Amino acid sequence: MLPTRTGFLAEAFADVGAAIEKHHLATTFSWQDVAQRYRRSRVGAFWLTINMGVLIGALGFVFGTLFRSPMQEFLPYICVSLIIWNFISTAINEGCTAFIGAEGIILQVRMPLFTHVLRTLYRNLIILGHNILIYPVVLLAVGRMPTWDVFLAVPGLVILVLNLLWIMLILGVLCARYRDMTQVMQNLLQVIMYLTPVMWMPRTLPDGISRLVLDLNPFYHLISVVRDPLLGVPPSSFSWMACVVYAIVGWIVALLLFDRYRHRIPYWL
Repeated sequence: MLPTRTGFLAEAFADVGAAIEKHHLATTFSWQDVAQRYRRSRVGAFWLTINMGVLIGALGFVFGTLFRSPMQEFLPYICVSLIIWNFISTAINEGCTAFIGAEGIILQVRMPLFTHVLRTLYRNLIILGHNILIYPVVLLAVGRMPTWDVFLAVPGLVILVLNLLWIMLILGVLCARYRDMTQVMQNLLQVIMYLTPVMWMPRTLPDGISRLVLDLNPFYHLISVVRDPLLGVPPSSFSWMACVVYAIVGWIVALLLFDRYRHRIPYWL
């Protein structure tokens, strides 16, 4: 049983803490989600890897030719960019329905609500683990070798996950109350993808506006702290500071919202 309110944000902290303590519930559910989706398939979840590999190859050839970029440079760039963006966008989209999709469990079983957010994140981390296998294959294909900077992608992934969790928590609460928000976010993410250097490189922007456009785009910083080390470039200190600030401010807002409306979520479902 979760503790009752005893202080500021007590219920939000109690729920999140209990979900982390019982993280095995989220991991079990997430594995079952992936296994259920590809049950009776010989290739299983690696169909995701195959689909992503085909997409990377096709877009790499088309956009690399369009932008006249050397394939040895552009193919690893678009490979890492698409894999990370797919992780971010899918996690956010599915975070919108984290509580809605778990309606049956929420209404019948008493467990921390944050467990369903963790379940959604873990499921997408499993898919990310499958897709990232394309990265060394692409490096081998273009004749490049990873540098020691690649290990900086691990703390980058940690700060990215911390930011995704508060985004998913906020959207999960809002979309449980306002169902149209799910469609709004799907359309918004499509627009954000084209405004973020995923399929194009930052250097293609005009010099006068490139730095301003990138610095004001939070998704650019969230991608950069993971993508840059994988490409052999240390992420900028500005991107790291921006991601840390996003995490601190975002979690404060998320906990305030979750603490206020946590008990209403089952009624909204």
